[in-house]
Amino acid sequence: MENKPIKRSEYIIALSRDHHAGLLFGWKVKEGIRKNIPLPQILKYINFFWEQHLKGHFREEEALLFDRLDDNLSRQGKAEHLMLEQRIRQLNDDGHEAAADYSSFAELLIKHIRFEERTLFPHLEVSLPESVLKQVGEFLNGQHSVPFVDNYPDEFWTKNYPLK
Repeated sequence: MENKPIKRSEYIIALSRDHHAGLLFGWKVKEGIRKNIPLPQILKYINFFWEQHLKGHFREEEALLFDRLDDNLSRQGKAEHLMLEQRIRQLNDDGHEAAADYSSFAELLIKHIRFEERTLFPHLEVSLPESVLKQVGEFLNGQHSVPFVDNYPDEFWTKNYPLK
């Protein structure tokens, strides 16, 4: 199966750009695990990205798009947001010191982003009225005049640590 580029509505393209940052975030977490970076160091980055980007992105998608339709796909999008937020809380709880938990979180996020891009967003683009999408686009363009920049100071994903 060939992966063709997805043609995204101009009105929600800003959210797709955010998804690129999310996919890169997931890769960085997995790369940190692969390089044996201490898990607390990776967790600091997860918490940074959550607070600086992901939490707001989720709220934006829900308020601007998902809450406008009461259907299975929109409910799935919101449920996956909640599940990812719960996973972050679990990673911050004592006793979650397994690299598999971090890897699972990153994979879940990547899978969620692909669901939104390949299934949910195309559904919303045809299900929501053009006037609603236009309003969403105007809001997003005002909020996202500058793309998110991941300026986390510790680029652990570029480092090598000794094997455990």
